[in-house]
Amino acid sequence: MSRQEAGDKKLRPARTNATKQKLFEASMELIGERGAAGVTVDEIAAAAGVSKGTVYYNFGSKSDLIAQLLRHGVDILLARLLSVKDSSADPLAAMDEMIGQAMDFMAEYPSFARLWVSENWRTPSEWQDTFAELRGRLLEVIGAAIEGVAGRYDVDESISRGSLETAIFGACFVVGLDRQTYNPERTREQSVAAIMAIMRGYVRK
Repeated sequence: MSRQEAGDKKLRPARTNATKQKLFEASMELIGERGAAGVTVDEIAAAAGVSKGTVYYNFGSKSDLIAQLLRHGVDILLARLLSVKDSSADPLAAMDEMIGQAMDFMAEYPSFARLWVSENWRTPSEWQDTFAELRGRLLEVIGAAIEGVAGRYDVDESISRGSLETAIFGACFVVGLDRQTYNPERTREQSVAAIMAIMRGYVRK
């Protein structure tokens, strides 16, 4: 296997075989419920209906499995965010749709969102480098969308662009997860509008 093929295998686990997909789904559910530290390889294997040896054969260790699970989820989220790129002549409308895609992702994968929120800021973390890389990829896409808004509208340049990216990024996870966990009656549109209020405050009237 070439280095490129190995990289593709690591970054796009959705393309792997059915056994690996079952492992991802089982891991996402168990880790989302109890946190990474509270789940064993035996439990993951049992939930996926495979042997413990299969987990080690495919991923090497629980730590590697979780790292690849994080990459898998972020790949799905990024694909959805980028699917609305250039879909609207109005960059604010495009960002509204992008945030809507993030809300849909949180609704479909709440266990992944729980994993991200619970483990991302844990220190020390054995996945710190993985989180930093994946966070950077997500912030780059959000930053490009903000840049599009700034290129079309008069914006408040006193607001730190980096802080604005982080505010949108964090709000997508927290608002989306809060809706799934505590406020299921809250609509997708209400959640998107709350996050978009951050962006609309950045645009001068």
